[in-house]
Order: sequence, then C-alpha cells, then structure tokens
Amino acid sequence: QGRVLPIGGLKQKVLAAHAAGLTDVILPERNRGDIDDVPEHVREEMRFHPVMTVGEVLELALEPKSVALTI
Repeated sequence: QGRVLPIGGLKQKVLAAHAAGLTDVILPERNRGDIDDVPEHVREEMRFHPVMTVGEVLELALEPKSVALTI
C-alpha cells in the first residue's frame, strides 16, 4: 500500500543527521510530534518533511528530471 510507518529513536536519528551536516529530514507523519524532542537550535537549522506514502518520499528524495535545453 506504500504507507510510511512510524519509527523509533527520531531524536537520535535527527541529531546524527545534524552532526553529519544534513539539513533535510524525511520522517513519517505519525512521528511529527516527536520533532518537539529535538533541541530547538537543531530544529531551527533543519527542514522536516513529514510524509504518509512512499510516493511522497520518492518525490522528495529523488532529483527532478533535467530538461534538455535546445540551442
């Protein structure tokens, strides 16, 4: 069905991503409330993308198709 299920340890995963220099986090919609557990200074430096389906994950994670320019 392509549903994205909740995960455990969101705070730790976000802190590790932040330490690695990442700025965007894709997370299950059902974990949205767990963002409050992340320290405010980290939350301010990151963008969170709550998703409900794998299709949404793919849209966010994959680069858009490049358009060929005609010269």
